Formats: sequence, C-alpha cells, structure tokens
Amino acid sequence: MYQSLECRPDSYQEWYRRGNKLRAEGYYHEALNSYERALNYRPSSYWSWYRKGVVLEALDYYSEAIDSFAQASVIESDNYWSWYEQGCIHFSEFQQYDQAIACFTNALNAYPQDYWATYRIGESHRKKENYEQAIVFYNQALTMRPDDFWSYYRRGEAQQCQENLELALQSYDLALAVEPNDYWTWYQKGKIWQQLSQVDQAINCYEKALNLDDASALTWYQLACCYAVQKNTNGAIVSLEKAINLDPHKYLEAAANQPEWKEFRPQVGFQLLIKNKSEKYS
Repeated sequence: MYQSLECRPDSYQEWYRRGNKLRAEGYYHEALNSYERALNYRPSSYWSWYRKGVVLEALDYYSEAIDSFAQASVIESDNYWSWYEQGCIHFSEFQQYDQAIACFTNALNAYPQDYWATYRIGESHRKKENYEQAIVFYNQALTMRPDDFWSYYRRGEAQQCQENLELALQSYDLALAVEPNDYWTWYQKGKIWQQLSQVDQAINCYEKALNLDDASALTWYQLACCYAVQKNTNGAIVSLEKAINLDPHKYLEAAANQPEWKEFRPQVGFQLLIKNKSEKYS
C-alpha cells in the first residue's frame, strides 16, 4: 500500500493527494489520517473537510461525517456538495427529515436546477406525511426530468396517502410508461382498484405484478381476496394457498380471522386447506 508513498509527506498538498489516493484505493482509515494531517497544515481547506466527510461516511461514522461536511459548509457556504451529503445522511441514516430538508434547501440555493436535491426534499416531506408539499417538489423534479420513474411513483404514493386515488392511478400509469415492468407500481395500482371495488381491474394488476415476482405472499393474498369477493372459490383457494406457502404464520391467521373468508370457512375445501397447512407448518 505504501510502496508509492515511501517519502513522508511534509505539506498540505502532499497529505491531501495522499488521502485522495488512499481513498480511491479503499484504504479509508489511512485516508482519514491523511486528510487530518492535511488539515493540520490548512484548517480552512474546504476539500479536505469534504473528503474527510466522504471517508467517514464510507466507514459508517455518520455523525462525524455530518460534522466534517458541516465544517466544509462553514468554509464555503455556497458549495453544493457538502450540503447535499449532509442531507443524505440526515435522511437515510437518522431519519431526521427537517434537518435533511434544510440541507437540501441550501444545496438548491447553490445549484437551483438540481434534480436530486429537489427530489429528496420531496421524499423528506413524504416521510413527514406532508404529502401536499411532497407533491410540489416531485412536480418540480419532473420539470427537470420529465421521464423520471421515481418522481411519478412517489407522487402516486403521496396521492394515494391523500386518498386522491384517481390522481394516484394517473401517476402510476406515467411511472409504468417509463418502467413497464415495475412490480410495485402494478401492486399499488391493484390496491387502488381493489379499494375502488373494481375487482377485475385489481386482479389484472395483481396478475401483472405476480408475473414479475411470483414469490410475493402479499400479492397472492390480495389476489385471493379479490377472487373471494367474486365468489370464485377455486381462484380464491389456489391464491390463498400460494400466500400461505410463502408466509404460513401470517396468512393462516388471516384466513382464520379476516372477514373476507367468513363465507368460505364452512366449506369443506377451505377447511381442508387450513387443516393441512396448519399441520404442515405447525
């Protein structure tokens, strides 16, 4: 590791370059030491504080990484990267959504047309259940990337949480126009159609989702419930069995207690299914 660095660095620039080289090679602890040595020479170096933050984040020292990025932001308050990285850690690692919004907002002040900071502000608002604000930022993100799957999908989720189901369906359709083989979008459409009592539409969406992931107990169960509403005994039993095989505890309990199965419980076939699966998975 040290073969090309045998001469001991004795200046800011040499320690900083050494840190960059070690970081690029994945030697994060050694890189961290180098950036700290560089900062001994030049405490006001934005890039040494920033790169130190990058290394600390890679080492999962998230609080220390935020401190390092914050120090960089004090030195250059209009530099996008240190604000953005702070926001990402607040969002992903600590679920501190107000702090994330503040950091991403500062990032946007430095780079107003940035898709990622805009999208992540929307995500932070969605996590806070500020759905109207989230939608505003997803819409802004879509002005920058009109074919962005995630902004359409998350906007659909926010609209769904608001019970704006028709708008949510429109957002999911736009997401599917970009990524037609996305499992979760088909599943969410199925849930909405099911909620709207459009059972045929729901079944169609769940079947498309299962074509993409047939190991989803959740989707098999929702499909079973749709068939139960239609009084389609065979479809209901077959789909319920698939769900039970994938998640026995959860869906045996659901079959025994959920109201969807009240009319099925007296049936011999249903009783045999529950008996056999209970014995198998007990």
